Amino acid sequence: MKNLIQFELRKIFARRLTQASVTAILLLSGFLCFITYHNMYAFDGISKEGSGQAAVEIDKTIAEKYAGILTDKKVQQMMEDFKPAQDLHGMNAAYLYQNAMQSALFRRFSDLEGSWNGLSVSDVFGEEEIKIGYTYGWLQTSQNMVRIFLFLSLVIAIMTAPVFSGEYGGLDNIILTSKYGKTKCATAKIIGSILAALIVTAAVSAMNLILSFMLYGSSGLDCSILFAPADFVEGYIPFNITCGVLLQYQFLLGFTSVISATGITLALSALCKNQTAALVASTAIYLFPIVLPVSQTSPFFKIIALLPLNHAQFVSLMSVGQMGSNVLYALLAVPAALIIMGIGIVISHRAFARHQVT
Repeated sequence: MKNLIQFELRKIFARRLTQASVTAILLLSGFLCFITYHNMYAFDGISKEGSGQAAVEIDKTIAEKYAGILTDKKVQQMMEDFKPAQDLHGMNAAYLYQNAMQSALFRRFSDLEGSWNGLSVSDVFGEEEIKIGYTYGWLQTSQNMVRIFLFLSLVIAIMTAPVFSGEYGGLDNIILTSKYGKTKCATAKIIGSILAALIVTAAVSAMNLILSFMLYGSSGLDCSILFAPADFVEGYIPFNITCGVLLQYQFLLGFTSVISATGITLALSALCKNQTAALVASTAIYLFPIVLPVSQTSPFFKIIALLPLNHAQFVSLMSVGQMGSNVLYALLAVPAALIIMGIGIVISHRAFARHQVT
């Protein structure tokens, strides 16, 4: 069985389309990481201004000045330090951007003109203890990973679609009439597909983490996502978790998304007569939640949120709620993915074994 699995892995990675797809996702990861880094901007409000590495250093310097637990005294000090020196010409100060810390502050504690709006830390965050620091780089990484995991699911579908359907051009006659064609061969194809998906996902995840550590360092991973600049959707996650915990959840949900996509594609690969049909059908099923007119207030949203597409997008799933004892509802994505994978395994194994040879 070990040799059969290794053979299936070699077949998957030997396909030119697989190689091109994996290369593309790795290049996309590097491109998004460096273009995000290059486009960063920061101004300390006094004299230092820059983009790219200079912006990261400015943001880190400012973050170090105010790092720690957010207090009312610290809010007052920051409001004084970041008070706009120029006329905003009617623009809402909440959308003013000088640096990441100022943007996060004004989003919650500024009025239209950039003065303190009268709210205290407890008014905004309740009893939560908010730790602030340099989070901008890691939140940018999180946003990029949404795009990468969505594209990665398509890559997995491209890799997996030919596993069974690619044999229906004549090789099925040889495989299915052999001694272990309907048992061990089918099982090896399934295991090889799952391993290939996990290998690629691990490689992509590792590459993005390594690049982010190289560009931003480890500072800020222990800081709350609730005190984030105005342009981050992570702010819609209503839980006081750190950037590090956020990324752990995101990478976990990235893997569950890939596992689900593999299960769906395996089933359709065995059911469809050619790999193009399998790829199109699996992609359509994966993207199906986009067309569902279900709002987050609907009682059905908790079910829809567990579909694979929402694992990759992750913010809507992370915002659902808690199941108790501070355990996020998002963890239900793990059994949901295993169920989808299990269904895909059963369907693909049976469909391939019952395929009629000519």
